[in-house]
Amino acid sequence: MKTYQTILTAAMVAMVFASCNKSKTSESTASDVAAETKEAAETEESRPSPLMVKEGQIAGKAFKVQYGSPAVKGRQLWGDLVPYNVVWRTGANEASYVELSEDMTVEGKKLPAGKYSLFTIPKENGPWTVIFNSEWNLEHGHFQYDEKNDVLRVEVVPVWEEGNEESLSMEIESPGLVIRWEKLKLPISIN
Repeated sequence: MKTYQTILTAAMVAMVFASCNKSKTSESTASDVAAETKEAAETEESRPSPLMVKEGQIAGKAFKVQYGSPAVKGRQLWGDLVPYNVVWRTGANEASYVELSEDMTVEGKKLPAGKYSLFTIPKENGPWTVIFNSEWNLEHGHFQYDEKNDVLRVEVVPVWEEGNEESLSMEIESPGLVIRWEKLKLPISIN
């Protein structure tokens, strides 16, 4: 009987110790998560190319775009920082992406509802290639780009304007999605 009481007491002490240890672990995990969240927020605030999210409607259908917005900062962009004839992540940091709530038409070609990373191939002359790729959650942008995951490629004629847009912007406006940076205006027809 005494052995039974000793085992029972030892088991209860072990359970109390384990439950105390578990709550300390939970507290530790919660404080770690809070610290990581605070660190992520501080990192977000200090990003040289702020993360931008735009949501709206195109032809009555929900549309979202997320991108890193780099600034010109006196740099030579086209053909230098952004080389011609090479896949560009169309933004900074992680890959930019679009999210379509319903099937849409991009430059006359069908793009099914879903999320897609957005890439372009700038050209010195003529239309630029705009790419919608199924791998939308790429941390390192074009470094992880794989052409085999392209869902749609379209050609879009850039417009060179007199004004100067310091920070890259992507706006949901006519004719669908308009990308501006420095003197570039790239109007992508979506409906």
